[in-house]
Amino acid sequence: MADEAADQPTDTPPRGDRACWRPAVAGAAMVLALTVAIGAGYELLTAGSPVAVAESADPVAFVGSDTCASCHETEAVLWHGSQHRHAMDHATVETVLGDFDDATFEKGGVVSRFYRKDGKFFVETDGPDGEIAPFEIKYTFGIDPLQQYLIEFPDGRIQALSIAWDTRPKEEGGQRWFHLYPDEDIPHDDILHWTKLNQNWNFMCAECHSTNVRKNYDAESDTFHTTWSEISVGCETCHGAGASHVKWAESQESWWPFGKEDDPQKGLVVDFNERTGVGWAPDAETGQPIRSKPPNRLRKEVETCGFCHARRSTIAEDWVPGRSLSQTEVVSPLVEGLFSADGQMLDEVYNYASFKQSKMFDAGVTCSDCHDPHSAELKLEGDGICLQCHQAAKYEAASHSHHEQVLPEIGCPACHMPERTYMVVDPRHDHSFRVPRPDLSVSLDTPNACNDCHADKSAEWAAGAVEDWFGPKREGFQTYATAFDAGWHQKAGAAGLLADVAGNPRAPAIARASALSELASRLSPANLDLARAGLGDRDPMVRIGALDMIASLPVQQRWSLAAPLLADPIRGVRTRAASMLGDVPAAQLAPEDRARLEGAIAEFVASHRLNADRPESRSALGSFFASQRRIEDAEAEYLAALRLSPRYGPATVNLADLYRMTGNNDRAEQVLRDGIALSPDDPGLHHVLGLTLVRMQRPDEAVEELRRAVELDPTDPRYVYVYAVALHSTGKAAEAIDLLAAYVADHPENPDILLALATFNRDAGDIEAALGYAEQLLALSPDDPQVRAFVEELRNNLP
Repeated sequence: MADEAADQPTDTPPRGDRACWRPAVAGAAMVLALTVAIGAGYELLTAGSPVAVAESADPVAFVGSDTCASCHETEAVLWHGSQHRHAMDHATVETVLGDFDDATFEKGGVVSRFYRKDGKFFVETDGPDGEIAPFEIKYTFGIDPLQQYLIEFPDGRIQALSIAWDTRPKEEGGQRWFHLYPDEDIPHDDILHWTKLNQNWNFMCAECHSTNVRKNYDAESDTFHTTWSEISVGCETCHGAGASHVKWAESQESWWPFGKEDDPQKGLVVDFNERTGVGWAPDAETGQPIRSKPPNRLRKEVETCGFCHARRSTIAEDWVPGRSLSQTEVVSPLVEGLFSADGQMLDEVYNYASFKQSKMFDAGVTCSDCHDPHSAELKLEGDGICLQCHQAAKYEAASHSHHEQVLPEIGCPACHMPERTYMVVDPRHDHSFRVPRPDLSVSLDTPNACNDCHADKSAEWAAGAVEDWFGPKREGFQTYATAFDAGWHQKAGAAGLLADVAGNPRAPAIARASALSELASRLSPANLDLARAGLGDRDPMVRIGALDMIASLPVQQRWSLAAPLLADPIRGVRTRAASMLGDVPAAQLAPEDRARLEGAIAEFVASHRLNADRPESRSALGSFFASQRRIEDAEAEYLAALRLSPRYGPATVNLADLYRMTGNNDRAEQVLRDGIALSPDDPGLHHVLGLTLVRMQRPDEAVEELRRAVELDPTDPRYVYVYAVALHSTGKAAEAIDLLAAYVADHPENPDILLALATFNRDAGDIEAALGYAEQLLALSPDDPQVRAFVEELRNNLP
């Protein structure tokens, strides 16, 4: 735990391994001395059958929920009825809820049949080759509002069937088979097919549905030997390995006084004491609830729940409950496609990122303030959970809700925790606890709670109603929607807006981290200090965001900024630093710096070896090896990625680029054409093929491929810029200028495109137009002497 001292609670000193080791040695010495002194009389004193102390037990061993239940009966009863307990189970008559009485389900021309045979459960459906075949149901997955079924293959893969059972009552639309992708045609060779990569339990699902999972993927044989300590989410998922606690508990039962262990933490991996002695009281001036003492810097409960309730990827399997999630996970920041610009959940991102954006989190609320940690149910019904802290007289009044005499009654979650439905039938509340902002829906097309109910009304109507009730100033706690919208869509002022978020100490840390990452493509001398500050931030996600921001700097500048984080207490920070410093000449470093770099690189490589079953990891390793000029190793990783997923575009692009680096353009072209044959609508493949053809001096073919990339994705500035340069170089200057001018009209802050427009117009003799674009560029980079000189040159040449 000492390696995480910087991320510990401010009011509880870290309990390192040495601190608990020394008293144990002292106690053992005392017992040994007394035993010698007492001699033969000891045997008489210990006659009978005292409780055995498991002195030889592995202190990090998992003991199972049944062992925990033998002492913690009340908690065990609550857990036993929870969804955690039923997260996964063996397929039996007791656990299978679906209709397997020769039931059928048809989709896309495939008729699947569910039946029983010899006491087992089977589905007859299209397999990995597209042929109809029988498959045994090995495990159940979940219980409410749907249940999925898992099928095991001889190579150790366990795959999640895409046809699920709706467990809701029939009157609610349940008790039926349904497909998780009802509007998509998913043939057997699609990555989303139930037999393919993205429905693989070993990687996608296992560690959040079972306890102490070890994936155990063998890359050489392409097989899995996945193990767990407990098939479902048991006590030790949240409390950690229980052997030490059992040992402590057994020692307390012994009547022999020197057998007792004086351990204030009781052998527990984590002590969830954040709410101990904490109360909430209304502030005298605002009436808002105030925590009786400041929250810990590291929120042990939130990080522990986040292990399964976050959109993240794993970099190591040794996570310990109560530690920072970034120790073993890469948590997704607020990015386009997963979140709305205001931070509302869009894709299936679960609750962690949402909650960490909230005013509740900022104030010190933890998960168990609202949820019973063992049943996972709300501790009170209806609005009672909110009224634990918020005054009923104020918040249940018609003056607050403006929805009096509405049936069914409108509760707090309807407005402040809007629902989104995932997996067809599973509604989930957004845990960012935000005020409704239909005004943002008008300007940015974000969702809002008002129109969730009033779908027949416009966002303008809802915005007007909210303004009439509460006035025009109603921003709420999350104030970064305009910044992320501008960043994601290359709008005017994006760099400044994102910088405001990144530099705002009151903004949620996850928003600041996300803003820093977004600034990577807008890095300038003007905002580099934001990155420097972020690298020293207390929150590991902010430090990672700052590393993202500086990843494109020249190697020496990158090293001077990022090198200290190679020794960061959080593994996720160290591996991100290592990933961007692989091209640093290690031989030129001092021995201690070289050791830190090599250690962090080893962790980075290990994190991707852990996920060697994924094309993303193999391709990332390939790029890392390529940065180190390890050409053969890089090629092997890219080829491995394409074996895992032949349609994985980044690996195709990177492999082609590797061949370009070695002068083998013919091979690069073939790789790209093979990729396009599989994925003809991938703009990146057409773009890189166009560049390859330029190098091969085949300009007409090159321009056509570059044009196709822009046609497929007209919003990507790289595609637009390169295509325009190609047009200009082939004598089509007017067409190039028109293309770039149309792009800049909607995205006025791209420096490369502004420079190209200024240059192309100057060369065409339109000095006035060139000056206009150059002045736009100067406004973005006022301290750039080359841009300033270019502007002066154009001004001097005005007719």
